[in-house]
Amino acid sequence: MPTAMGTFPRVLQADQICRVNIFDIALGSSVSVFETSSLLLEAPNWTRDGRSLILNGDGLVWRLDLDTFELSRIEYVGLPAVNNDHVLAADREHVFFSARDYHLYEGSVHGGKVRRVSLDHSPTRMHFLHGVSPDGSTLAYIGIEADDANRAAANIFTLDIAGGAENQITFGNRPSDGSEYSSDGWLYFNTELFSAKAGHAQIARIRPDGSELEQLTEDDRVNWFPHPSPDNERIVYLSYEPGTVGHPADEKVELRLVDGVNFRRFQTVATLHGGQGTINVNSWAPDSARFAFVDYPMAPRDVPSR
Repeated sequence: MPTAMGTFPRVLQADQICRVNIFDIALGSSVSVFETSSLLLEAPNWTRDGRSLILNGDGLVWRLDLDTFELSRIEYVGLPAVNNDHVLAADREHVFFSARDYHLYEGSVHGGKVRRVSLDHSPTRMHFLHGVSPDGSTLAYIGIEADDANRAAANIFTLDIAGGAENQITFGNRPSDGSEYSSDGWLYFNTELFSAKAGHAQIARIRPDGSELEQLTEDDRVNWFPHPSPDNERIVYLSYEPGTVGHPADEKVELRLVDGVNFRRFQTVATLHGGQGTINVNSWAPDSARFAFVDYPMAPRDVPSR
């Protein structure tokens, strides 16, 4: 979920830098491909050709060219300031955004005019996007009522892109977040449904019709944002230290990699200074061989490590 609950747009602290990194599955290591001390970038998506990343920063949308390592702004018409919940469509030629007016928009990855895809079924509902179905017809988003000061009733909804019809998938007052489709028909997400302790999120999955709810992690850490790879062979997720509430920025976090859905056997592939903005959205390359992430080290720099 969003920077919406805190200061917006997020900015770097004094002596803090933003680094965009790529983890290579075959090599088992990551490399930093872009660094800036002037702009806080978040939430990388890959373009279809695997040669660029789409990120947000300062409420705007940016493209990082992985051939030249140059960063350029993508210009949109009619798009309010965006947060870090943006997802590329199934064709990777279009992108869906969560905007600061709490609605969802669709535009080309090349820029231009956008259209609003969320309707006013519930005028007070805030929409935070995380997933696009494999057939490109449906969005999965987190809905929060604006008058819920504690943000407790954060539930998963699906939205028909063409017609705007909505369905609620989870119910209750224990928040869920990060709902994302896998290619084999599940919605992966993080949730507090299984814990009596506030803030203790764990990874789960559910069918898009609301059936077969299954808890996948069960440990003392706080686990967020599961991202299945396009080939459905692996899942990467963000893991906070025990006792963390929510998904704050500027924390010591781990990126954990799972083969298949065996969450009991994970690899910690990076330990870094980050959290909010690091992998809020699916950041796998189309070939499933790499994923991108962002960290925000303070001087002296802390390097992502195995």
